[in-house]
Amino acid sequence: MDLREESSRFGSFSGANLRNLSSSSSAFFSANQSPFFSPRSPTCQIPTRSDIPCDITKKVVESLASNSGIPPPESPLIVRFPASDVSSVPPPSTSSHFWKFDHVSSSTGIASNTLSCYGNEYVRHIEKQKKLGRIHGTSHTQTSTLFSSHRLRRYDVYIGFHGRKPLLLRFTNWLRAELEAQGLSCFVTDRARCRNSRKHGIVERAMDACSFGVVILTRKSFKNPYTIEELSFFSGKKNLFPIYFDLGPDDCLVRDIVERRGEMWEKHGGELWALYGGLENEWKDAISALSRVDEWKLEARDGNWRDCILRAVTLLALKLGRRSVVDRMTKWKEKAEKEELPFPRNENFIGRKKELSELEFMLFGDVSGDAERDYFELKARHRQKNVTIGWGRSSSVEERRRERQMKSGRRKGKEPVMWKESEKEIEMQSIEFPQTKQEAPKPKSGTRHGRRRRSIKVVYGKGIACVSGESGIGKTELLLEFTYRFHQRYKMVLWVGGESRYIRQNYLNLWSFLEVDVGVESGFEKSRIKSFEEQEESAVARVRKELMRNIPFLVVIDNLESEKDWWDRKLIMDLLPRFGGETHILISTRLPRVMNLEPLKLSYLSGVEAMSLMQGSMKDYPVAEIDALRVIEEKLGRLTLGIAIVGAILSELPINPSRLLDTINRMLLRDLTRSGSETHSLRKHNFLLQLFEVCFSIFDHTGGPRSLATKMVLASGWFAPASIPISLLSLAARKIPEKHHHTRLWKKFLCFLTCGFTSAQIRKSEAEASSMLLRFNIARSCTKAGQIQFNELIKLYVRKKGVIGVAQATVQAVISRGSISQHAEHIWAACFLLFGFGKDPIVVELKVSELLFLVKEVILPLAIRTFITFSQCSAALELLRLCTNALEAADQVFVTPVEKWLDKSLCWKPIQTNAQLNPCLWQELALSRATVLETRAKLMLRGGQFDIGDDLIRKAIFIRTSIHGEDHPDTVSARETLSKITRLLANVQIHALP
Repeated sequence: MDLREESSRFGSFSGANLRNLSSSSSAFFSANQSPFFSPRSPTCQIPTRSDIPCDITKKVVESLASNSGIPPPESPLIVRFPASDVSSVPPPSTSSHFWKFDHVSSSTGIASNTLSCYGNEYVRHIEKQKKLGRIHGTSHTQTSTLFSSHRLRRYDVYIGFHGRKPLLLRFTNWLRAELEAQGLSCFVTDRARCRNSRKHGIVERAMDACSFGVVILTRKSFKNPYTIEELSFFSGKKNLFPIYFDLGPDDCLVRDIVERRGEMWEKHGGELWALYGGLENEWKDAISALSRVDEWKLEARDGNWRDCILRAVTLLALKLGRRSVVDRMTKWKEKAEKEELPFPRNENFIGRKKELSELEFMLFGDVSGDAERDYFELKARHRQKNVTIGWGRSSSVEERRRERQMKSGRRKGKEPVMWKESEKEIEMQSIEFPQTKQEAPKPKSGTRHGRRRRSIKVVYGKGIACVSGESGIGKTELLLEFTYRFHQRYKMVLWVGGESRYIRQNYLNLWSFLEVDVGVESGFEKSRIKSFEEQEESAVARVRKELMRNIPFLVVIDNLESEKDWWDRKLIMDLLPRFGGETHILISTRLPRVMNLEPLKLSYLSGVEAMSLMQGSMKDYPVAEIDALRVIEEKLGRLTLGIAIVGAILSELPINPSRLLDTINRMLLRDLTRSGSETHSLRKHNFLLQLFEVCFSIFDHTGGPRSLATKMVLASGWFAPASIPISLLSLAARKIPEKHHHTRLWKKFLCFLTCGFTSAQIRKSEAEASSMLLRFNIARSCTKAGQIQFNELIKLYVRKKGVIGVAQATVQAVISRGSISQHAEHIWAACFLLFGFGKDPIVVELKVSELLFLVKEVILPLAIRTFITFSQCSAALELLRLCTNALEAADQVFVTPVEKWLDKSLCWKPIQTNAQLNPCLWQELALSRATVLETRAKLMLRGGQFDIGDDLIRKAIFIRTSIHGEDHPDTVSARETLSKITRLLANVQIHALP
């Protein structure tokens, strides 16, 4: 907002009044001796007691109206100033009641309701009056008492700023929220937007009572008389804490500003005190005071917001004696540096300038830095009355009610935007009503609820962006480059794998970064037991609530497979925080459209960029070889993945492009197993698959037939989409059977002879194989040490190749070496292969002894951890149910009579069963089934499903009684569980009676 707009909203200032304003530090010092201020000028009168209640009541009505979504009654104050200008925040100990009324009316959260200035006592009083239906009749005496108590309030930090640029507001709001999260009370205001003497009086008392004064300085701050006054006042009290926003301390020299020296002040400099009628000496003294602040000189530039804010919070906490805050911030910073982003930055990233600029504009509504030069033009879009982001539909009655509200709230000037959220939809609703009937959407016959769901264009500045493109085109690379460029604008980047089977678990894994509890223990209420669905929703809501605070996070959902969760078919949007807040959502997907939004379509690299990626910087090819590169690019479908692999081959091997093209063309492909959409998508890229086979041939030529590197690629197809530990991947690769049986026997004999040297040799071969995969761009490195990840297109291809024994080897490796706390995704992937979730077939079958080990060491700990720690009730119970089915199927095999002649000949009896042949193994199998049944029954208790739990525990008791007898401790424990279930079930039946 430039000075003309500010002066028009201020009204005209006389020279005398502005002189009084800029030299008012004496008035502040007099406030230290008295809690009251004497009037200084007609423009700064403190309201009398009779003036306070009416104005406060108006503010309360506005606050309640905004919180309920109902437009407030028209008044001159509301029409001119739709958002209040003063914001104060109580300490965290009392913030639970405060936030019920301190509704943020803008996307930045800075301009919150002025009611917060009066403290929580007044909020509770108004809430009580509202319940009694007497909110408009608040007594003058009570209000005056509350106002007097507010005058005694002290704040840890005062934050003053000036301007309405989105990035400035975002930075200020983040600083405020971070201080509050660490227990420091704040008072935030842009004094230029205070419109009456009462608000100015509140701000002045806050300035006088605060411990430190933070002043955020921009290029336009020196034109603002209030910023000059804040600098003078806090520098006089020796508690000034300046933060330079998009400028530095060396830029804030009086001589440079006045004489317009430098690129910055050529436009914004001059005799700035004359713009508001101030005094030259006072203005110069205020600017010169910045040079005397040697201890704190923080610069908030585009690439260091996070570091600046964390440094500011740490310094203020140290000065205030909050040592615990400093320790907490230090630990959090160390964790973020190690675990924030899953992949290191791609140093060879090329192109995508337009896409990066568009993503920035879609999320922030603004661009900065070098992106402004490379910026693009956006086509003007017609204003829509209703823009729905989501899948919800409203009834015609609900639509008419909203239209009446919009019509009643219509007014001149800028069109305010109100975000509304319900269980069915999240929508951005304009308050302006269409001018003519033709503008209203006409219902069409044959459509549900009389209207058709329409997709919308990209929404800019609302904190959500989606990138769509086919597999291998470079979506993840684009998102990764964006996060590395803009990660300083967020407290943390939260990377979530979007695969439908894992996305909910990946989302709940954010608890360690957000420091929230998503366990099922916190899902109980004293009055009743929550159902499983309620407990799952409660866990998601706690993460979602943390992301909806004013602290900005960037949630990156990479490779979103479906708009619905695989487990319960619920919408993925239910996991996400409200759009338009401080947290931003960035999605990559192969879907053509997500959440009713038209995503950013990611196109191919330009010819020059693709040629540069293949050619590298060290080789200069003749024209014939350049033509061969162009042919390779076209045959690859211009996919970035294939282009990067070609560039790696040309840089690693002494081969020219024409010979490589001939080699790829002569490479034969084996038939892919099964059919379906995935196989069809693979067959569209036959040349890329031939390129994969060329890489496998190179690996085999280097390390012998079926080298370790090739086996690692084959095994990767059966792991989860997450990053894979190299040691686990290598173990799975070594378990893959050889093509020839005699070769496998010879290797076993050789391994026996050299068993003392195998450990070092294995580590060396693992390192060599993984290094080869990384050099040829078949795999990518991860920030976690000793882990790599493969592109989903490569994993899909090796699965479809159908090499015998690979899935079995992968499952055995994961079961024997996998850690539930560190490799939970890969253990789940093994369970999907073993038990056939949903309509999936059972891919791997285990021996009975292996199944018993699996149940005891893997399934039970995994299910309990999934249920208790992450509130994933449905997934845990389904896993235990399928495990029970597998144990029952194995038991059925044990009790089936043996039909083999050899088994008959070795026994006296003509027909026997496996249970009789192996009684110990059969008993262990039965007892394992009883343990699973008992675990299921105990978990059913937590969801209130007592009848199912009763049936399960009775089966467990029968098995244990048959094997151990009545007095065995396990049988007694199961009977105690049955007694508890019976008692709870009886209580439910009693309460159900009329």
